[in-house]
Amino acid sequence: MTRVVVTGLGLVTPLGVGVKTSWKNLIANKSGLISTTKLSDYETAGWSGIPSKVIGKVPEGPLSEGKWQTQDHFEHVSDARRMALFVQYALAATQEAMTDAKWLPKTEEEQTETGVAVGSGIGSFNDSYSNAVAFHERGFKRVQPLFIPKLLSNMAAGNISIKYGLRGVNHSVSSACATGLHSIGDAYNFLKNGYANVMVAGGTEASINPLALAGFARAKSVVVDSNESPEKACRPFDGSRNGFVLSEGCGIVVLETLDHALARGVKEEDIYAEILGYGLSGDAHHITAPSEDGDGARRAMKMALDRSNVSPEQIDYINAHATSTLLGDRAENHAFNALFNNNKKVSISSTKSSIGHLLGAAGAVESIFTVKSIKDSKVPATLNLQEAGSHEGDNRKEFEFDYVPNQSKDKLVNYALCNSFGFGGVNSSICFAKYKK
Repeated sequence: MTRVVVTGLGLVTPLGVGVKTSWKNLIANKSGLISTTKLSDYETAGWSGIPSKVIGKVPEGPLSEGKWQTQDHFEHVSDARRMALFVQYALAATQEAMTDAKWLPKTEEEQTETGVAVGSGIGSFNDSYSNAVAFHERGFKRVQPLFIPKLLSNMAAGNISIKYGLRGVNHSVSSACATGLHSIGDAYNFLKNGYANVMVAGGTEASINPLALAGFARAKSVVVDSNESPEKACRPFDGSRNGFVLSEGCGIVVLETLDHALARGVKEEDIYAEILGYGLSGDAHHITAPSEDGDGARRAMKMALDRSNVSPEQIDYINAHATSTLLGDRAENHAFNALFNNNKKVSISSTKSSIGHLLGAAGAVESIFTVKSIKDSKVPATLNLQEAGSHEGDNRKEFEFDYVPNQSKDKLVNYALCNSFGFGGVNSSICFAKYKK
């Protein structure tokens, strides 16, 4: 039986650049959400006319302070200009993850046995917008020659493959907000089925743009009532929840077969976690809204558990998809009740309360938070949770789990689930476990 383990992690999030910074701030109950009024182009770019004014933006500054500046990640800034920001984030997180895993393949054999599965929900929204405006206003010659290569959502995977000479699987998922988790789940299946021995996997997104925020605002998906207190905008499971926060970032993991990891000298204490099972399903219900009973979410989680040979009673922690929308959180909670009603010891939290919704990168970033919960025996909080299930239409009796309100806590986590769902009715869930011989 092929076992798959996590040996490297890389992060770029609104809480900081790098796993150490992001995780430290997350466990300290900090928020990475800011007001668009703080942006330098607030008055000129169109932000001021949008009713929602809260975003999760990767902080800018030197890497030594856990922040983002391009020159810290590229030897030549001209190289970075040829890549969209979502690709830059992916390359930075990949460098961290591969360095962490101590896997930088040099021989042809090593490169051929290493694959990439990195997706993006949207690709380069900024390049789509800027080139459309330039073409409309000034014509053909103002369209950038690299417009299409910068736009495509598979260019994160492509550039990772090129930079590191990875000649194995080259795969890119685009399944809305389930992209990151689907990417990791697909990479897991590639390893289980012998397509590779090592996979670089995850999701990346950089869609902080006035048009993107305006689109979500017009769809009534994003929060609009916390403009004065952005850190309080995302309130998963709370009675006052009323929309998600648009965010950006990237999460990359290095996965490999256990046999390969041990054969190349990875110490058992350096293995972060093991992936036991992957589940996915479709709602077949609506393009943006989940089925109210959460049946699709339930089936995805059940498939992950069944394939892991883990019972619902064994799960210690769930990193919920919960985006802070009225219907989405309620539907996911219905699914929790259907599967975990007899497991009141399970802790459930939404780390989106700290970082917002990273769209196609969400599941990858949250997988890393889940893995760190297992490795460090710490469960991150659901911030801004005052009264779970108290919104009109919620069934208060169903909101009785431990949602880890407002304060992270110490807890031994042997088995955990990470959930990601998305527009189009896509659902995914992965079961992670503490590595044991």
